[in-house]
Amino acid sequence: QVQLVESGGGLVQPGGSLRLSCAASGSIFSINAVGWYRQAPGKQRELVAVISSGGSTNYADSVKGRFTISRDNAKNTAYLQMNSLKPEDTAVYYCNVDGTTSWAPFRSWGQGTQVTVSS
Repeated sequence: QVQLVESGGGLVQPGGSLRLSCAASGSIFSINAVGWYRQAPGKQRELVAVISSGGSTNYADSVKGRFTISRDNAKNTAYLQMNSLKPEDTAVYYCNVDGTTSWAPFRSWGQGTQVTVSS
């Protein structure tokens, strides 16, 4: 069983920064891709950024140049550094981890962390 714990959300003014963390625990053998998604009220969940096991990254056009996804494999933790935040970045942010345990593949979601950008 794999658990994901997200942290780092909060209220920030436009132009500010936040750093989200996603820590995975359990009988993890390896982690492949890690993605950060977000869902704003009344909108569908959308992919924000993804990082592969080799460190390759991809970003939604709306966050390119402002957000940076990274991972610390030794800690089974992924991060989303968010700079130059805009009100339209307001959403619940979720991490999604794709990997394998000692006996089976898994794909898990975090519980979500609220990010609110407002003056």
